[in-house]
Amino acid sequence: MGVSASVISDYEKGRRTPGARFIKKYVDALLIIDGGREWAVVKELAKNFNLLYSTSILDVKELNSPIKLDTLLNLIDGFIVNSYVSSVDEIFGYTVIDSLEAIDGLSGNEFWQIMGMNTRRALIFTKVSTGRSPLIAVRVAPVKPATIILHGPKKIDPLAVKLADREGIPLVISLIEDVDTLISNLRSLNLTPS
Repeated sequence: MGVSASVISDYEKGRRTPGARFIKKYVDALLIIDGGREWAVVKELAKNFNLLYSTSILDVKELNSPIKLDTLLNLIDGFIVNSYVSSVDEIFGYTVIDSLEAIDGLSGNEFWQIMGMNTRRALIFTKVSTGRSPLIAVRVAPVKPATIILHGPKKIDPLAVKLADREGIPLVISLIEDVDTLISNLRSLNLTPS
């Protein structure tokens, strides 16, 4: 933390009152330690407050006003790959998920919590190879998103398309090259009129 042992001792014995800068350094140090222990404390705190903490969630946002699916498709350079044909659906939020981290780290009960505040949202799965796993997860989840976006697949598994059709959910492929650009474009939604 860059603080001498005598200063820490003074804080512990009440001879000094820590300022905001020290408290920030202290909290940052605790987070670094917890991160090295696979976020055990943060996960426990999240569980106690009925929140979901997962490194698989790259970004999540509730929108101030809904946007049309067509607007989202333009923003993410996306196209629908299944037989879904409506263009009047509204999206009220999005969640960007690292699909490999989600498979490894989320339980079934935690998966449905990624929906955020509402189900009229886009679930965006990154690091996808064929789309099968995300669609199976959505198929068995008790709540369904408004749309599913796959980022990074080289080909689409026919089962993924079939499951999206069965659920009546548009299945979208995003052609944006990297995840950071995808997230940056999505974050501009607060500035985009619907």
